[in-house]
Amino acid sequence: MLTVIQRVTHATVSVDKQIIGEVQQGIVALLAIERGDSELEVKRLIDRILSYRVFADERDKMSLSLNDIDGGLLLIPQFTLAADTTKGTRPSFTPAAAPSGAEPLFNFAVEYAKEKHSIVSSGRFGANMQVSLCNDGPVTFTLKVANKH
Repeated sequence: MLTVIQRVTHATVSVDKQIIGEVQQGIVALLAIERGDSELEVKRLIDRILSYRVFADERDKMSLSLNDIDGGLLLIPQFTLAADTTKGTRPSFTPAAAPSGAEPLFNFAVEYAKEKHSIVSSGRFGANMQVSLCNDGPVTFTLKVANKH
């Protein structure tokens, strides 16, 4: 399972020109669920996102996490992140989990994040979404949790 996280001043996700999720200061996390991922990987990745230190403290050092600042978390399902791009000029989506397995895990990720954090919003699995954000910094990281199956 992997994610690209971006520190943002604000962000929204829309479907059919309707905002379905938004956050102010916080993190946008594009989540890719790969073959073999389970609820264990979801929990480990969400825990990492919530505790990853990407926000500045009073000395302007990145030592505060989303939990520390009580910022917002916007989770976006992003199967294209799992693509194999090592050959040719067209991505292979073989590493990505099938939608039938990925959708329940994405929904679990949203619910687990809501149990662990007070401000959580999300996109919609399988929808054509428009994500608008203001990347603060810019600060962007890739986090990966290997499945153990």
